[in-house]
Amino acid sequence: MQLANQVALVTGGARGIGREIALAFAREGADTALFDVNPEPLAQTAKELEALGRRCVGVVVDVTDGKQVDEGVAKVLDKLGRLDILINNAGITKDGLLIRMDDAQWDRVLDINLKGTFLCTRAVAKHMLKQRRGRIVSIASIVGLIGNPGQANYAASKAGIIGLTKAVAKELASRGVTVNAIAPGFIKTEMTEALPEQAKQRLAEAIPMGTLGEPKDVAQAALFLVSEAARYITGHVLVVDGGLAM
Repeated sequence: MQLANQVALVTGGARGIGREIALAFAREGADTALFDVNPEPLAQTAKELEALGRRCVGVVVDVTDGKQVDEGVAKVLDKLGRLDILINNAGITKDGLLIRMDDAQWDRVLDINLKGTFLCTRAVAKHMLKQRRGRIVSIASIVGLIGNPGQANYAASKAGIIGLTKAVAKELASRGVTVNAIAPGFIKTEMTEALPEQAKQRLAEAIPMGTLGEPKDVAQAALFLVSEAARYITGHVLVVDGGLAM
């Protein structure tokens, strides 16, 4: 029970990697809060977490709206009493080649992926600074490290998260708050499952370990970074990609 008596907030926590992280934390003793824009899967995941014997607060929040984020964090503190961990997981893709990408595609991805991470980090950091302890982990991507054709907006947003992580880590370190990022490779989620089988096969062949990752692989990396075992790690980007970005 590495996270007993702690409270974790996971954005984009209703499905996929966010859900898997929340479940992993709950199994290790944490009470959880979830931010998501999809009410039905949010309620379902909250029930799964409560079935593990943990308290859970699910809040419908658009992470691009600073007021909603601040109010959501206040609600979590009111209901659960504290906040020890933030996982910035909310994110989307809107792919397209650069010359065909319109302003809306660019703006929406940067708003959710990067601005959302900034707004949630800012809101939570105020509380963590007061309690002189906290763990912040943001989900970046290897695409933010090596790029990917057709994903200029996504790559820029994830590279921005990496830069944000390093800057905020330096600002908060003296108050006992660590700030790190995880850069997953290709993980089996709804986004990758929608790809044609031939495309998934080509991806697997490009990965040295020969297979796409599972959401649990990212969840276990997150669990390590928020645990006491990682108390002296901050400003780090942990790549979880089966060797693809080597």
